[in-house]
Amino acid sequence: MNKKGQALVEFVIILPVVILLFFAGIDIGRVIIRTNELESLTTDVVDLYKSGSTYEEILSYIKETNENNTLKITNKDNEYVEFNLESKVDFITPGLNRILGSTFLA
Repeated sequence: MNKKGQALVEFVIILPVVILLFFAGIDIGRVIIRTNELESLTTDVVDLYKSGSTYEEILSYIKETNENNTLKITNKDNEYVEFNLESKVDFITPGLNRILGSTFLA
């Protein structure tokens, strides 16, 4: 009975799952980091808005940090202002693109 052959077959079966989990962990970390960066950037955008900066100035500021950033400012009933800041994160995990789509909006 050849135990080396059995170990090789088990390794070949398990390896793709381990690789998938490894890259999925990296992608989840990238989304969490990008979300944290956007929260910090939102604070800067609110400060710029309060200081009287124009929409174009604010938009150029957020584009300096990342070209994938998009900003939408909505004035709600003249009582408060809503800021929507998004950024696309491209996945590197093979197969995760088919499950969640090619990009994720953080």
